[in-house]
Amino acid sequence: MAIRLPRIIKKSSTTGDVPKGHFAVYVGEKQKKRFVIPISFLSQPLFQDLLSQAEEEFGFNHPMGGVTIPCSEDVFVDLTSRLNRI
Repeated sequence: MAIRLPRIIKKSSTTGDVPKGHFAVYVGEKQKKRFVIPISFLSQPLFQDLLSQAEEEFGFNHPMGGVTIPCSEDVFVDLTSRLNRI
């Protein structure tokens, strides 16, 4: 049985390392980590729920300068791995 790894690129550090068709988000409760994810996630209801939570918590003023997702890294990785299977 093959295990499919999520298509996210962890710990990207500069704005120049975002491939075409992807965007960066910051995830974490205390210490934020930067993830680069496919823009196709924007159309998924599970990811839209996370964006709604981010809007409720941060509005449109994100402290990291990019979209900040208010959940733990483990929850985010689990969710994105589910989105890759859809």
